This record gives sequence, structure tokens and C-alpha cells, in this order.
Amino acid sequence: MPENRVVVYQGPGNVSVESTDYPKLELPTDVVNGLGLKKAAQHAVVLKVATSNICGSDQHMVRGRTTAPVGQTLGHEITGEIVEAGSDVLFHQVGDLCSVPFNIACGRCRMCNEGKTGVCLNVNPARPGAAYGYVDMGGWIGGQAEYVMVPFADFNLLKFPDRDQALEKILDLTMLSDIFPTGYHGAYTAGVTTGSTVYVAGAGPVGLAAAHASQLLGASAVIVGDMVKERLEQAHSFGCETIDLTTVGELPEKIEAILGEPEVDAAVDAVGFEARGHGAAADEQPATVLNDIMTVTRAGASLGIPGLYVTGDPGGVDENAKIGQLGVRIGLGWAKSHRFTTGQCPVKKYNRLLMNMILSDKAQIAKAVNATRIPLDQAPEGYQEFDHGAARKYVIDPHGMVPA
Repeated sequence: MPENRVVVYQGPGNVSVESTDYPKLELPTDVVNGLGLKKAAQHAVVLKVATSNICGSDQHMVRGRTTAPVGQTLGHEITGEIVEAGSDVLFHQVGDLCSVPFNIACGRCRMCNEGKTGVCLNVNPARPGAAYGYVDMGGWIGGQAEYVMVPFADFNLLKFPDRDQALEKILDLTMLSDIFPTGYHGAYTAGVTTGSTVYVAGAGPVGLAAAHASQLLGASAVIVGDMVKERLEQAHSFGCETIDLTTVGELPEKIEAILGEPEVDAAVDAVGFEARGHGAAADEQPATVLNDIMTVTRAGASLGIPGLYVTGDPGGVDENAKIGQLGVRIGLGWAKSHRFTTGQCPVKKYNRLLMNMILSDKAQIAKAVNATRIPLDQAPEGYQEFDHGAARKYVIDPHGMVPA
């Protein structure tokens, strides 16, 4: 039996790579006990992980800004090769190279049948929806590892049609597990279409993915706001306008300087609950981005909110923030008849179509997010650099499968 290693949260600011058990075709204890399901999972596969990316959502945990316990395994952005398949897996086989949606979904419940795979009812006893390697998400082992188990494989896996072509484009295809669909979901639910003007708050990987998705959807102008110069330069590198939120001036004025008017047709919050106010020395103000996008988006428009908001934040700025209760100007959004879309992206809604865009060279998502390969043992350094604002999307390559 091969060995297995996985990235583990060891307390605020600290992760390590630890030895762990090789995956079995079994459901987590939390799921078995909480939902009364059988432990044996012949509907599952074991993947040899080809790539697993560091996500901003992981970073929230590593900063100690969630209720994640020490020992929490990490990693929900997974691409891999099937090395073992259960007897109930009908449509995938050993050797298939596949993308894994970060949403774990049964494919059988009401939510899955409605296409809402981010809130599956049969994978997490704590609440609807589950993910690999994430706090309060069902106890599923993380995929920043050498091997990982994927349940309900026939439903969850997206097989790449040509293995050699997929390996050539693996730095693009690895983004299908989360940030490319998530960024696209943010732009799509914000109503971005041909000729739209768009404001994307946040130039981290999800924000950059939302900006690139807005371009694919036909936006005439995409403006990205952030406080990190290197990240703004990355957004500018593929044709976005940028706004430095550390400089003097109000956001509507800065948008007017670019567009000739102080508002946009659509906006995306790709920051989430650790938002800061404006200005070089601004403190954390978790409702800032939500209030910003209502302020600068025209009446009757939509707001896409893929940025993460949590119900438990030990580091919240006040007692309300610690339970996810923020000072949102909902009256402003009501007065402007805004529509809001929040929650996990239902990855399966988009991943096959976005795969086609990558394989046909219509999408260049790895370039947009500055995909950067690192070996598994360098995951701790990757987390540190990402936390310091590096304009990179770190892609962990446990087995050296990413071409040079």
C-alpha cells in the first residue's frame, strides 16, 4: 500500500505536511453517524493527486479566522488520476484523469436534482453542503495530499477527454475544481454580458478569475480594486483597469475617472469577511465590500458574492462579526432593487463548459491567476507567501505530474 501525506493546519499561521493513512473506500465517521449512511463506499474512487491548489478559503482557516481545529486537513481544489475504483463505479475507470468539484454532492437528493450541488443534503450532518478538507464541512479528508478519496464518483468526477492534452494544459484545468467556476459564477450571477461594465472587488485568485470570466462573457470594461500593488499589476496584465484602494479618494470617483460615470452595470465581491476599509492604514471592516458594490452598481442590477462569509469567526472585530452579523446597508440594496447571489458555487453547473473553453484555447485562466507550481513539501512556504499578498495561485504538484 502506498504511503500518503497531507497538508495539516497546526494553529494560526502554521501548516505542515504530515503522514496519514492511505484512503479507503469509506465515508467519514461524521457523515456515517450523523446521516445514518453505510460506511462502505463502493461508489467512490481513490485518486492519485495530480494537482491541488491553495485557496483563499484555506487561508482564512490558516489565519485562525474560522473554528477549524488543530489537525484539520486542507485542500478542496483537486485534480487527479483514478488508481482505485469501487465496484459500484460504472462510468469511470483506473487511469482516468479527472477534475473534482470542491462541492461534495450525492447526486440523489433534492438539491442535487435541482442542480444546487453546493448545498447537497446527504454529505454533511451539520448543514447542507460539504467540501474536502474544510471546517464544518462533513469531516472529509483534504486533497492537498498524495492521494484522496472521492465519493459518488460517477456524479462528481469530470473526466478529461484526452490525457496527454490535459497534462499539457494542467495548470489551466486544475482551476476547474473551484476558482474558475467560482469566478465565473460571480460574474454570471452579477449579470455580466456583452458590453457590460464590471467592478470586481479583490485581485486575489478568485477576483482575477471573475475578471477573466467577465471578459469571456463579453464585458466592455472590467475594473479590479485591491490594496496590493502586485495583485493589481497582475489584473492589469490581462487587460483589466485597476483601482488602488490605498490611495485617497472615494470609489465612485475612481470609477468615474475610468468610465466617465460613477457606477457600473455589475459587481462582484471576491473578498469576503476579512475585508478592510479604504486607505493605506485601514482597519478591518467586514461589510466594506458589500457596501461598496451596492454603492457603485446601478439600480436594478445584480451583485455576485462568491467571497466567503462565515457563521463563526474567532478573530472577528466585534461580537457581531464573530457570528457573521455585519453592518450591511441592506436598505441601500433594497432601494436600488439589487439582486444578490451568495453561497458556494455549484461547480458542476459550469466546469464542463469551462473545460471546453480551456481545451479550445479560448480561456487562459492559468495566465490570468499566475499559476505557480510547487511540490507538496513547499506547501507551508506557499501559504506564507500567499498570506503576504503574492500575486500567484499556488498549485501543489505532489507527484511531479505537471510538465516543466
